[in-house]
Amino acid sequence: MQSRMVDDRLWELIAPLIPPQPPPRGPGGSPRIEDRAALEGILFVLHTGCR
Repeated sequence: MQSRMVDDRLWELIAPLIPPQPPPRGPGGSPRIEDRAALEGILFVLHTGCR
């Protein structure tokens, strides 16, 4: 199992600050990923400096 960069306690503090999802604009496009996964991806890039 993979460890999370954002633990549950921190996520409880951050989640209310994220705006709600906009309604879908129609067919097409990629499916939306979870907000927590997106945040962890951003933190990973900032932490490792990968491009």
